Amino acid sequence: GGVADATAEVQLSRLRWAVLLLFSSYSLCNAFQWIQYGSVSNIFVRFYDVSAFAIDWLSMSYMLIYIPLLFPVAWLLDKRGLRLIALAGSALNAVGAWVKLGSLKPHLFPVTVLGQVICALAQVFILGMPSRIASVWFGSHEVSTACSIAVFGNQLGIAAGFLVPPVLIPNVEDVDKLAYHISIMFFMTAGVASALFILVIIVFKEKPPNPPSRAQASIQSRPTVEYSYMQSILRLLRNANFLLLMVTYGLNVGCFYALSTLLNRMVIHHYPGEEVNAGRIGLTIILSGMVGALISGIWLDKTKTYKQTTLVVYIMSLVGMIVYTFTLSLGHLWVVFVTAGLLGFFMTGYLPLGFEFAAELTYPESEGTSSGLLNVSAQIFGIAFTIGEGQIMDHFGTKAGNLLLCSFLFLGTVMTVFIKADLRRQQANLENEQT
Repeated sequence: GGVADATAEVQLSRLRWAVLLLFSSYSLCNAFQWIQYGSVSNIFVRFYDVSAFAIDWLSMSYMLIYIPLLFPVAWLLDKRGLRLIALAGSALNAVGAWVKLGSLKPHLFPVTVLGQVICALAQVFILGMPSRIASVWFGSHEVSTACSIAVFGNQLGIAAGFLVPPVLIPNVEDVDKLAYHISIMFFMTAGVASALFILVIIVFKEKPPNPPSRAQASIQSRPTVEYSYMQSILRLLRNANFLLLMVTYGLNVGCFYALSTLLNRMVIHHYPGEEVNAGRIGLTIILSGMVGALISGIWLDKTKTYKQTTLVVYIMSLVGMIVYTFTLSLGHLWVVFVTAGLLGFFMTGYLPLGFEFAAELTYPESEGTSSGLLNVSAQIFGIAFTIGEGQIMDHFGTKAGNLLLCSFLFLGTVMTVFIKADLRRQQANLENEQT
C-alpha cells in the first residue's frame, strides 16, 4: 500500500503552464521598463536635459533597490507563498508604469525617477521567483526547463526594451513632438502592465493540488517550525562551493548588466546616428542568449553535468567578450552584430545555469534564498561595473572600458574551476527512488 500511496500523491497540474506563462509575461513587462531609458539614453539625456550618468542611474536604480529589499521579500515568499508575491510584483509594476505617464515634460525628470523606483520595487518581487515556481509546480524531469522559461520572460522584456524604444521614439529636434512619441511608449506599457495585474488576480494560484515531484513532496511534509530564515542564509554563506558560485555568478551577470546599460552609448560613439541599430544589437545579444539559455537548460536536464557545463559556458563568455571588445571599433556594423550575438549566447545562457547549479549545491535550502543571494551579487557587481566602465569610457574610450569587463570575466573563469560539484538535490532524488 505504501508504495502506491507515494506514487498517487505526486501529480502534475495542468495549470502549471498558465502560471509559468503569466509570470513570464509580467516579468517581461518589468524588464522592459528597466532598459526602456538606457536603450535610447542619448534621446532622454536631451529631453530631460540631464547627464548621461543620470540616465544610467535609471537603470542602476533597479540594481540598487534590489540589494536591501531582497531578504525581506524572500522572507515573505517563504511565509506567505507565491500568490502574494505575484500580486505585489504585478501591482507595483503597473503603478510604476502609470506614474511615468506623469513625467512627460522636460522639467519632470524627478517623476520619471519615482516611476522607475516603483518598477524597481516590483523587480524585487520578480527576480527570485523562477526557481521557486519551477520547483513548486513542475516535475523533476522538467524543472530546469521550466526555470529557463521563467528566466526567459525577463530576457524577452530586455529584448523588447532594446527594440521598441528606438523605433517608437525617433531622435527629433522638437521637444513637444518628442514628448508625444515618449507618451505613446508610456501609455502602451501602462496598459499592458495593468492587464497583466488583473490576470494575476484571476489566474495565479498558490500551489497545485498535489506536489509535482518527490523532492517537493518531502519538503511539503516537513514541519515549517524548524525553519529559520537567517539560519538558512548563514548556512548558505558557510557553504564554500556556493560562495564561489555566488561571486562568479555576480561577475558574469554584472558584466551583462553593465554591457546592457551602456550599449547605446558604446555603439553611438563608434556609429553616430545608429540608435535603431544599437537597439537591434542589444536585441541580438538577448535573443541569441535565450537560445543559449534554452539549450543549456535542456542539456542540464539530460546530462546533470552542472560544473562542466558552467565552466565551458563561462570560458566562452570570456572569449565572446574579448572578440566583441576588439571588433567594436572596426567600423562594420554587421561584425558587431555577429560578435554581440556570440557574446549573448554564452553570457545569457549562463543565467539559468547559475540558478540551477546553486539549487543543487544548496538543497534542501529554499531556492528563493540561493537565487536571491546570486542576484544580490549580480546587482552589486552590476552597479560597480556600470559606474566603472562608464567612467573609463568617458576618459579612456570604449575599448578600455570593455577590457575592464574582460579582466573580471577572466577572474570568474579561474574561480569557477575551484567549485566542487556537490550535487545534493540529485542525491536526494536518487535516494528517494531507491527507497
